[in-house]
Amino acid sequence: MNQAFLAAISGLIVGGLFSFLKLPIPAPPTLSGVMGIVGIYVGFMLTKTIF
Repeated sequence: MNQAFLAAISGLIVGGLFSFLKLPIPAPPTLSGVMGIVGIYVGFMLTKTIF
């Protein structure tokens, strides 16, 4: 849980830095793009635990 919290904090900092510097975000800028990445991760984890 601590690792997930630190990852979220560092993501917020990097996202804010990209916004401040007016750089394009290095991630999908829409919720559907982010959910696609989450789906890939969940699918990977499910397959890893089943097989």
